[in-house]
Amino acid sequence: MTVQATTIAPMPGSTAASGSLSRTSGRDLRRKTSQWVAFMLLRGAILLVAAALAIIVGFLVKNGISAISWNFLFDVPRNYMTEGGVWPCIVGTLLLSLGAMAVALPLGVASAIYLHEYAKPGTFMRIIRLGVNNLAGVPSVVFGLFGLGLFVTAMGLGVSLIAGWLTLGVLCLPVVIGTTEEALRSVPNTYREASLALGGTKWQTIWRVVLPSALPGILTGSILGISRAAGETAAIMFTAAVFYTPKMPNSIFSDVMALPYHIYVLATAGTEIEKTRPIQFGTALVLIALVLGMNIFAIGLRAWLQKRHGK
Repeated sequence: MTVQATTIAPMPGSTAASGSLSRTSGRDLRRKTSQWVAFMLLRGAILLVAAALAIIVGFLVKNGISAISWNFLFDVPRNYMTEGGVWPCIVGTLLLSLGAMAVALPLGVASAIYLHEYAKPGTFMRIIRLGVNNLAGVPSVVFGLFGLGLFVTAMGLGVSLIAGWLTLGVLCLPVVIGTTEEALRSVPNTYREASLALGGTKWQTIWRVVLPSALPGILTGSILGISRAAGETAAIMFTAAVFYTPKMPNSIFSDVMALPYHIYVLATAGTEIEKTRPIQFGTALVLIALVLGMNIFAIGLRAWLQKRHGK
């Protein structure tokens, strides 16, 4: 008995389906590969920034930790600032930073509310936003000269705390406006619609619904503003800070010492620069610790508000 072999013909379209599946697998492989490469580049950028920060902080700690002591933190500079501490500088930096935010936060939040909630889109609003964005990139020395010309000279405030507050407030204003507007934009429109449907006015909706929901994002702008205000030198050297004063400020018209300007003075205009080198690094270390402490407080407050509002 002879068995006849038969050949099974391929189903029509099976070759095309196999080719399509192969092309799909190739596209998936390329997409996964490009995604992996992109993530590796992002991780590399993060590691590079973290490494640079660690090197800077490590350098400051290595050279400045020997100067840190109880007397250094709570004593006044003595003997042409080659001895003593930086207590007046710490107080001045805190006062300038908090006063700058007291000026910038209400103005910045009010401006962002108007831009996002009330203003109608158009050429004028585009010009305003372009101006705000350009102000964010202006060098701080320009703000210092502006404060010198307007607040110190034209308004007759002199070199004082209030002149420094106003100058730093203007300096921080673009950052606060930008972050506040983004925070308002992140609040869902359903919140506004629900409040208006229940009979609330537009202002009641903004004050009682929108602002509490956007508050964590607004605090982000405050954190950035405090960090920038605390570390500025050029903006305060013409308006608020002085070379040396052992007295604490007793009014808003008093001049102050500040940590960033103190570092600048010790490094460039001191009588014995090499002798004050440990004090320079110690002052820089105190400034970083002060900014870090203020940021940690603001971040903790933001996290508490986010938890409270369920975001």
